Amino acid sequence: MFETHFEALSARYEELLLSSHQNEVILNQPLYQKTLRELSRLEPAVRDWNTYQKVLDDIAGAQELRLDPDFKEEAERELGLLSEKKNTLEQSLRQYLIPRDEDDDRSVIIEIRPGAGGEEAALFAGLLTRMYVRYAERHGFKTEDISTTRTELGGVKEAVFSMVGLGAFARMKFESGVHRIQRVPVTETAGRIHTSTATVAVLPEVEDVEVSIQPEEIRIDTYRASGHGGQYINRTDSAVRITHLPTGLVVTCQDEKSQTKNKEKAMKVLKSRLYERYRSEKDAAYAEKRRSQVGSGERNERIRTYNFHESRVTDHRAGLTLYKLDAVLDGDLDEIIDALTAQEQTEALKALRL
Repeated sequence: MFETHFEALSARYEELLLSSHQNEVILNQPLYQKTLRELSRLEPAVRDWNTYQKVLDDIAGAQELRLDPDFKEEAERELGLLSEKKNTLEQSLRQYLIPRDEDDDRSVIIEIRPGAGGEEAALFAGLLTRMYVRYAERHGFKTEDISTTRTELGGVKEAVFSMVGLGAFARMKFESGVHRIQRVPVTETAGRIHTSTATVAVLPEVEDVEVSIQPEEIRIDTYRASGHGGQYINRTDSAVRITHLPTGLVVTCQDEKSQTKNKEKAMKVLKSRLYERYRSEKDAAYAEKRRSQVGSGERNERIRTYNFHESRVTDHRAGLTLYKLDAVLDGDLDEIIDALTAQEQTEALKALRL
């Protein structure tokens, strides 16, 4: 299995390397950038495979040398070191055999909404929004607000924003699901701990050419923006609501003063939602894997609990508990995301029976 897979990868790498130096590819910037991204993705696997082949050659040489009585002891020591290196490389190579999520390199659109818990749930949704923005800042991802509606107390009724950067989906896809908070709300006078929830959806951002929407398939309504936002709010019909008639999906955007910009942002969200729906329908196995990893989004499910009284964060899928709530809410999510990524890879390797 190793040889067939990695010889194909190596051949593809050489093909891309040759293409990257051709003028017609260089002058076509979208194609050139796509070629460079694939080269960058394949390079570690090809490098490890080439190292593995060299180790196998060195092992064969050491085994021959061991037949000579004058070099037997030295050859056996060398074989021991080479055997350890071979085992380590085989573990690394197995990771490259895992089927890759085709959307891992994409940017994402994140949607956060309060669940059960009223105003406390809205405040929690606001905390999650800030947490992901801080995570993006830590990792050099760019965020752009698409649509945010706030409550009187500063909570969030709905937050939709993009996180732009290579590999954003690979890092953020595990965040989809129901998040639960346990704390004494600011509105609680008796000091009782309340439990509230918020839902998070992470959608891969798609290019215009990947999802085609015909004009007759949508209805666009405009209305005056509402909510907190200063003197500008309610003066013009700048807010946009787009309804995708075949599916019934509805997207709204009111953050921009320009109706045109609100329409562009709303269309971006609509295309990402449609892409997610189409790919799930196309690949039932993928949909099942997503449900096992992040849940279906129902309120009775929860992927993670944030307990303020114990300063504890527990991810129920990974079975991981951390006592650094403040750091996590400030965007320090790597330990959790790394654990979920490792869990996914372990399950994938089991499925491959490696």
